[in-house]
Amino acid sequence: MNHRVYDESHIQQLISTDDFAEASKYLFELQCNDWKLCRDNYEQLENVQIKKFLFDAFSIKAQFNPGRIVSTSAKVDPKSIQQRKCFLCEENLPAEQKGILYKDEYIILINPFPIFPIHFTLTNIKHQPQRIADSFPYLLDLSKDLSKYFTVIYNGPRCGASAPDHLHFQAGNKFFMPIDDEADLIANEFGSDVIQNDNLIIQTVDDGLRKFLLIESKERKLLIQAFDSFYETYSDLMNENQEPLMNIISFCDSEFGWRIIVFLREKHRSHHYFEEGENQILVSPAAIDLGGVCIFPKEKDFEKINKDLIREIFTEVFIDKSKLDKLNSRLKKIFKR
Repeated sequence: MNHRVYDESHIQQLISTDDFAEASKYLFELQCNDWKLCRDNYEQLENVQIKKFLFDAFSIKAQFNPGRIVSTSAKVDPKSIQQRKCFLCEENLPAEQKGILYKDEYIILINPFPIFPIHFTLTNIKHQPQRIADSFPYLLDLSKDLSKYFTVIYNGPRCGASAPDHLHFQAGNKFFMPIDDEADLIANEFGSDVIQNDNLIIQTVDDGLRKFLLIESKERKLLIQAFDSFYETYSDLMNENQEPLMNIISFCDSEFGWRIIVFLREKHRSHHYFEEGENQILVSPAAIDLGGVCIFPKEKDFEKINKDLIREIFTEVFIDKSKLDKLNSRLKKIFKR
């Protein structure tokens, strides 16, 4: 990866003081300056159309973003994955693409097909499957080290990752997703406590649209232990021998610590995606969509979308209330030991 890493002096100086947030912001400027495709796509992002829908205690935005057509419509079945080159491996990256090495494990790259005003792909330097069980500590570390400006997200290999064969996260501007602002209000209104003390808060949340687990702590070790317990319990509940469907948003604040939102999924895509002709809505909900910015790469879908359709799509891809209640009950038993 060495020839893919910027050796620019200012970036190296920022990295030497572990200021990865500023270094990444500067990386964005360099890439937009050096790489025409990247620059053009971020300029086009300034003109995307947006609609906003208000629900109880939260909002959902719809974004018409034709640049995301490849990701939204990506074929992620094993045969299709096997037949294409991995676009996150070093040898297949665009010639102009360079990044920042992070802990000799990840490279911070500009996403040239953005949703966020500044959008990164945080790619493992090795080609290995998308898997959160082993990489959750890196999610915490990346979100802390980028927390000055950015939120970090994870999409599971079967519910949103367009490269399920290559371990990666994404990062983008804090507060771009409505849930960055609204999560505490939503949890207060719709949350059910698993445990709440000075060191750790865990809640299950059903806001009428989404079902998720919320974990908050200043202590990295406690978060890892809590997530491991959740992962084992959730895998058993969903009767999965592979990673259960989930998307994660990791928001970190220097004063309050981490807030981890784990969206609890039943399906990758709703039936709308598979309809034919005018009935099809090309939408493939992943972490950013569930965080409140739903991406529609086709204008006809963006024009059609309304609160009722958003409710239909979200309700279909999340677990049902009975499973959420069972998860809450099982986690309570674990954390009361």
